[in-house]
Amino acid sequence: MATILDKILEQKRKEIRSLEKEKLEVPEFPLRKKCSFLEMLQTGKEIAIIAEFKRASPSKGDINTELDPVSQALSYIKYGANAISVLTDTLFFKGSFAYLKSVREAVNAPVLCKDFIIDEVQIVKAKSAGANLILLIAAALDEGRLNELYTFAINNGLEVLMEVHNEDELYKALQTGARIIGVNNRDLKTFTVDLAVTEKLGPKIKRAGAFLISESGIRTKKDVQRVINAGANGILVGEAFMQTSNLESLISEMKKY
Repeated sequence: MATILDKILEQKRKEIRSLEKEKLEVPEFPLRKKCSFLEMLQTGKEIAIIAEFKRASPSKGDINTELDPVSQALSYIKYGANAISVLTDTLFFKGSFAYLKSVREAVNAPVLCKDFIIDEVQIVKAKSAGANLILLIAAALDEGRLNELYTFAINNGLEVLMEVHNEDELYKALQTGARIIGVNNRDLKTFTVDLAVTEKLGPKIKRAGAFLISESGIRTKKDVQRVINAGANGILVGEAFMQTSNLESLISEMKKY
């Protein structure tokens, strides 16, 4: 039986054919501002927060379809977030590259293109829309392809958040030389969430000398403390920030550690 991830990747293959017809070219003076999330991690004294603009997901359905991406991104930065993640998948997450571009124009902070990237043309699209970082998901790619896309991104001036969920995926990710490893606490095949995934993989990532970002399922300061104890340098938070009635208080609470 096809998993949710299988269905998403099949859709991505269709989208790639459309992107190839666009004959994408990165502008000579790209919109992308020179904002390095890696440098932020190297010099930061506190937990880094990647705040995500996420209207919907396959597991949750609609999360918040009323918020404006630019207004939300500006609020994220105002209240202390260090970087912005923008979902660009349309069919499953109700995102778009237009959202990414508009956020890039509005904020002076690293911007992550959050998508299921399986081809170089998607990386070109992300850069042309202004991304500083892209997401590469180890579960979606074999080891050879993962390395090729990582190298392509780095050679084109982008940073990479390399996402893993288990030890086999972590092994693949570390073979690329990735400096930033994101542990997705959500299983992309079943969409179940468990912070114990970060606790299991965190020590291995730290021993390898990479920076650790814990993703998914983080909603409270207790959750933040839990992943920090596992070695997290940063967290990626979407749903909690998109749903809260007091964004300033929630971000402040998470930044206290």
